[in-house]
Parts: sequence; C-alpha cells; structure tokens
Amino acid sequence: MLKKNLIMCALGMSFALTAVTVMAAPLITPKEAQMPAASGELKTRGIARGPGIKVISPDVTAPEIKGPFDLKVVFESRGGNKIDASAVKVTYLKATAVDLTPRLKGAITENGIDFAKAEVPPGEHAVKITVKDVDGRESNTVMTLVVVK
Repeated sequence: MLKKNLIMCALGMSFALTAVTVMAAPLITPKEAQMPAASGELKTRGIARGPGIKVISPDVTAPEIKGPFDLKVVFESRGGNKIDASAVKVTYLKATAVDLTPRLKGAITENGIDFAKAEVPPGEHAVKITVKDVDGRESNTVMTLVVVK
C-alpha cells in the first residue's frame, strides 16, 4: 500500500510540475524593447524564389494585439524544395539587432513556427523572419506587432 501511495504521489508531483511549465514565455524582453529603434530602410528583393512565409497568428493587420499571444507562422515550399529548418532566423529589428531564434528553437520546424503564449512588452515591434530551402533560396518578411496590455 505504501508503494502504491508513493507512486500516486510521484504521479501527482509530475502532473504539478507539468502544469507549472505551461506558462507564457518571453519573446522580447522589456529591456530589449527599450533599445533604440533600427534606422534606415529594410531592403528586400521584389521577386523571391525562396519559400513562402505566412503569419497566421497574431493578426498583424489588427491595429492592436493583446499579449501574450500565440505566434504561428507557416512556411510554404516552392518547386518541391524542402525548407531548411536549421536555417530559419528570427530577428528583432533594433539599432543592434537581437537574434530571437534561440528562444524559438523548439518551436521551429520545416512547416513553420508554433510558439505558444509569446510575451512581448507593449509597444511597436518589428520582427524579421528569414527562411531558406535546402537549395539555399531565401525569403524574408517583416511583421510589425503593435502590442497593448
């Protein structure tokens, strides 16, 4: 009976620990948000043969986004070429760019990005997503997030 109680206790503790880990995670920190904005224009190519990038969530056309939000991006291969998930790069565009890729590492696959409960401080934030296929063809997009509390 003691052994059964210990196992049930251990299972309960495991469940409690699992429940604690389902929390929002910072995508952009308040300190990073306070950094000076990037200057100049971001130049991108007009026609790209690289993968397509489609932001599903949050709705970047909305005037405001409430956080935390789920970040969902879909990558679309072109010409039958597979996406190189290891070459995906996500950058916060500031005077000194901030590489957000390590924070998203577990959420990036060849199908896209699926990062739940992204925490982003209030304000306007420009984030660049760069994707390559296995042949090295590259595409990028910049999403502007206007986040409110």
